[in-house]
Amino acid sequence: MKLWIKAMALALTVVWSAPSAAWWWDSTPSNYTDTRYPVVLVHGMFGFDSIAGVDYWYGVAEDLRKYGADVYTTQVPALDSTIARGEALLPQVQAIAAVHGKVNLIGHSHGGPTARYIARVRPDLVASVTSVGSPHKGSPVADLIYGSPAESLAASLGDALGGLIDLLSGGGYKQDLRSSLYSLTTQGSAEFNNFAPAGVPAACGEGAYSANGVRFYSWGGTGVLTNVLDPSDALLGTTSLAFGFSQNDGLVGRCSNRFGKVIRDNYFMNHLDEVNQALGLHSLFETDPKAVYKQHANRLRNAGL
Repeated sequence: MKLWIKAMALALTVVWSAPSAAWWWDSTPSNYTDTRYPVVLVHGMFGFDSIAGVDYWYGVAEDLRKYGADVYTTQVPALDSTIARGEALLPQVQAIAAVHGKVNLIGHSHGGPTARYIARVRPDLVASVTSVGSPHKGSPVADLIYGSPAESLAASLGDALGGLIDLLSGGGYKQDLRSSLYSLTTQGSAEFNNFAPAGVPAACGEGAYSANGVRFYSWGGTGVLTNVLDPSDALLGTTSLAFGFSQNDGLVGRCSNRFGKVIRDNYFMNHLDEVNQALGLHSLFETDPKAVYKQHANRLRNAGL
């Protein structure tokens, strides 16, 4: 019995580590992700660049760099309105574009609308905007919390957590959960879409593929409980109840994540799997999230971006 258990553990270890240990049969060209303009990553709500050596985009930037991409990881307020986050992102994009000409923005969750803000106010700095699991039409989770009796307590706890994240990651930003929540409600998202409509589909379809010289792309997931070893799945399983029977990734609905050219809207990934969190624990039966980013960087490269 003990021998059988050891054999199973070894097999699981091999399967689990196979993606990272596959270097010896990796035939990916060394310039596979070598885009014309650098990739700039924009985190979402409660996000950060790096804390204690753990990146928000877990392993994604390193993997893109390995195959030729220039990658910058930005930091904006973990909690604030879309426009406030966009204004915090703007000087970072300006500094990068001053060196490289333009940037390819990739935003996860609230980072998607944040990136769209830059494309709206300074399209000359942006080659493309890609959103990953972003609530372009809002999220029922935000609708449920904003304006509810629980909002005050949630705001106090959220601002405290956001402040801690900001302190540990050295951001130096004020935190405002209430403004962040409103931006992600159906109403708040509709208001922002009136300000920055480019790429947003009228219904559950695709939006314009480009505007003002900026290309638009998106992808997202519809998985929730994807890995029994990932403790964050339980939280996302709870928040997914706000969607009823509609497909979602735990925080964002399938239709809401659609923007510009839709690469795919139903990966078996939850909201954190989309950035390879927590610590790379994702479904073994779906594409490695890092591979999705590499494929997209190659797509941008082939488009001359």
